[in-house]
Amino acid sequence: YAVITATGGASAFSAASDTASITVTPPAGVQQEFDAVFDRFRTALKSNDAAAVATMTKMPFFHEDAMIDAAQFQSKAYPVYFPKNARSCLRSGEAVYDRDGENNDNYFVFCGDSIFVFTRTPAGFLFSEVSAND
Repeated sequence: YAVITATGGASAFSAASDTASITVTPPAGVQQEFDAVFDRFRTALKSNDAAAVATMTKMPFFHEDAMIDAAQFQSKAYPVYFPKNARSCLRSGEAVYDRDGENNDNYFVFCGDSIFVFTRTPAGFLFSEVSAND
């Protein structure tokens, strides 16, 4: 397991006694596309705007063993995944790039015990999930 960093970033990951760092360059235009979306996402987090975050989230969104819509995301998922400390981390954290096994472009932001995932979709980059940072 390694942390993948976009060009210009530096990050390392250690698991047990192994340490690895791999640098992957996003395809042309992908970094700029993500940066534009992530800037808007950070602005919404700064103002604690759940509705704006929902518009930048892949729906339906998986939360507590159920797929939820934008209204449910705002009332149920947003308060769980975006408390003040998570919003602060996401506003200042570095996003790292990787391409998954299905050839999707993804960016990850590591915040404590959580990994916030942004996936490139036909509609552009969207916040797609929160995973455990184990």
